[in-house]
Amino acid sequence: MAGSDEEEYVYDEASGEWLSPAEVAERDTVDADDESVEVFDGVGNRLSDGDAVTLVKDLKVKGAGQVLKRGTLIKSIRLTGDAQEIDCRHDGIKGLVLRAEFVRKR
Repeated sequence: MAGSDEEEYVYDEASGEWLSPAEVAERDTVDADDESVEVFDGVGNRLSDGDAVTLVKDLKVKGAGQVLKRGTLIKSIRLTGDAQEIDCRHDGIKGLVLRAEFVRKR
């Protein structure tokens, strides 16, 4: 009988924990809620993962000592689950997070 109880738990590789079916279902619903956040650029266009955007304002990048100029193209953005922030990459800057109000969809 002990074997049947062990089969119900699922190993989560991301956290390294064994989860019950109820915990797995709860995590799945939380993940689905995160994806439902709609993100809009500075002019009202809906953004999605993989979109290319341009900057509408010169922005100082904290910690990088750089200024991203207006009109700079940022390719392949990722949504963070926050309606105000997008995650992106730019030459020499890892982990760049921009506010959606300062970009425009291409």
